[in-house]
Amino acid sequence: MAVKLAGRASADVQERHVTGQEVLAGLRAHALELFGPLGRAVWSSWGIHEALDWGQVVFLLVENGHLKRQESDTIEDFRNGFDFAELVSAYRVPLVEGLGGAEEAG
Repeated sequence: MAVKLAGRASADVQERHVTGQEVLAGLRAHALELFGPLGRAVWSSWGIHEALDWGQVVFLLVENGHLKRQESDTIEDFRNGFDFAELVSAYRVPLVEGLGGAEEAG
């Protein structure tokens, strides 16, 4: 799949190949950032239950001309991408300095 890099004039747009595993890594990181430990539940509410479901979304975008693909790209590239339960276990609460610390009680 080729992805156009955003934020450039159309004449200056570069394309590069992105693998199915790279797409999944980006989706995982985005879900962790945006939804935190609820990522799995949000995706489930959208009908996305496994990595292969994201592959189906990507290939629908390809079929409708929104993404390009290389001949070697297949939906199988998305199989066994990662276990969605990781969205819960991989989440770490971001700590904000200066909130609720004992040093402020002074």
